[in-house]
Amino acid sequence: MPDQEKPNSNRRNFLRGATSGLLLVSPRVAFGSQANSNVEFGLIGCGNRGSWIAPLFIEHTGAKLVAAADVVRANLDGLRDKYSVGANRSYYGPDAYRELAESKVDAVVIETPPYYHPLHARAAVAAGKHVYLAKPVAVDVPGCKEVTEAGRTAAAKGRSFWVDFQMRAQESFQEATARVHRGDIGSPVFGQSYFHGSRSGLTKNYEGLDPELIRLKNFYSDLALGGDILVEQGIHVVDGMNWFMQGHPVKAFGTGGLGNWRGTPQDRGNSGWDHYAVTYWYPNGAHVLCSEIQLGKSTGGIVTNCFGIHGTLETRYNGMVRIYGTKAWPGVEKDATMNQGTANNIKTFIRSIRDSKPVNNAPSAVESTLSAILGREAALKEAIITWDELLKSEARKEVKLKLRY
Repeated sequence: MPDQEKPNSNRRNFLRGATSGLLLVSPRVAFGSQANSNVEFGLIGCGNRGSWIAPLFIEHTGAKLVAAADVVRANLDGLRDKYSVGANRSYYGPDAYRELAESKVDAVVIETPPYYHPLHARAAVAAGKHVYLAKPVAVDVPGCKEVTEAGRTAAAKGRSFWVDFQMRAQESFQEATARVHRGDIGSPVFGQSYFHGSRSGLTKNYEGLDPELIRLKNFYSDLALGGDILVEQGIHVVDGMNWFMQGHPVKAFGTGGLGNWRGTPQDRGNSGWDHYAVTYWYPNGAHVLCSEIQLGKSTGGIVTNCFGIHGTLETRYNGMVRIYGTKAWPGVEKDATMNQGTANNIKTFIRSIRDSKPVNNAPSAVESTLSAILGREAALKEAIITWDELLKSEARKEVKLKLRY
């Protein structure tokens, strides 16, 4: 694992941006590419998410997939054959991520379990590559510190470092947030955010598979590999609320538990909780109720609502975005958040490479990851934990897998 950052790193240094300002590129900007400005990228993590996102780079930007890496042979072979990646550019096993990062690629796309994100991102940055990273950036505070440093180093090298948060990439969400920031609903005083879904992954029949591979396949519900469901998935609504509130929470209290997953063949003692209820306090005096469930079938959804004295912003990932109140705004009835937001992020990232205008959202991505970790830790302890207390944590999640399947 990478060396830990010195424990006495202060809060200001930790959250200082990797660039002097976050460069936001509107999806309105036409995406022009010349034949002589092709970008070649390598993919680390060829499973479900990786095999879904790789063709989007090709479709929306014309970037070329030239290298792939994975610890699961079937994942690697399937993607390699589909996209004609050469056998000598297909890297397998525990060191595959480093071999790909040090190979001849312009950019590295990382779609591995979040536990490995700091390690993989640092290797790519050390090799001088542009980095496109899945959320969350890490599963613990030391990992977040490593990604903060990786973002700074990338910026110093003139490289892009982009984390895939889809809501921030969508015009409807950007417009709604701008209206909140200019005071259309008044000062935000209350928030409601939730990510409610079913226990889809753990219901699959993995009989006969290596127990470690089963664990990897269910990383999103694994406390160490994925950071648990509040960090791995609920981070969408936590990030949205930070965006609306223009900052991170100063403290949190929570509770929750493990009910529906306990005793499943895939549990094996690694499952995190399947429900959380967290209260966040923000520095402007606002309070936010945040819940996360992965239980039975429900209408569910990914919702982030923000309430002020003059109005309310209501948003739903892949759904409506609108403002009610004295300065009402009709917004949109159905935002294509996942597909279009991902495509917009990919366009922003590849355009930055072609135009030699690096983009870097590591600071806000780390801040949102820490905010989700704050809620998780407060719930696990059923205690109030402050932001400053969290940043002092040196506790690391530990995973020991053979990483060859």
